[in-house]
Amino acid sequence: MQNNTEIREITTADYQTVANIYNEYIKLGTASMEETFKTVNDIADWIKKFNDREKLFVFTEDSITIGWGIIKRYSDREGYRFACETAVYFTESKLGKGYGTTMKKFLIAQCEKLQYKHLVAKVFATNTGSIAYNEKLGYTVVGRQNRIGFKNNQWIDMIIMQYLIT
Repeated sequence: MQNNTEIREITTADYQTVANIYNEYIKLGTASMEETFKTVNDIADWIKKFNDREKLFVFTEDSITIGWGIIKRYSDREGYRFACETAVYFTESKLGKGYGTTMKKFLIAQCEKLQYKHLVAKVFATNTGSIAYNEKLGYTVVGRQNRIGFKNNQWIDMIIMQYLIT
């Protein structure tokens, strides 16, 4: 990985690039249950609805946003206040270069600072690369939700993974 990289909180100038990167995954159809492409306004709405413990960070290389990671609450029910969901997305040309690992480790550290204790990752059961990536970072598989989603005219199974902060 290059030394000219940075992870920082999202700014309004990043909204379009974040939408573009996410739209790559929506189009691919193997990493997001979303079906409608996202716009700048959609990203702005996400950020507006965040509470003080939800964050979206961008990963830049040479000041160009090439990926992003999110920490969002698991549920709005108070009893789940120590649980969150994490996800990482990078533009296709930057996959396999270690950036995702760096971002996910950063998110885990941020979750600890935000006093989360239970991190969740939801992964398409067919996305074995993402499952292995999360396992490498300390996430463990805790379950499989069969036929939980329907996308591209087929039923989708999801693998639920967790990372516990002690």
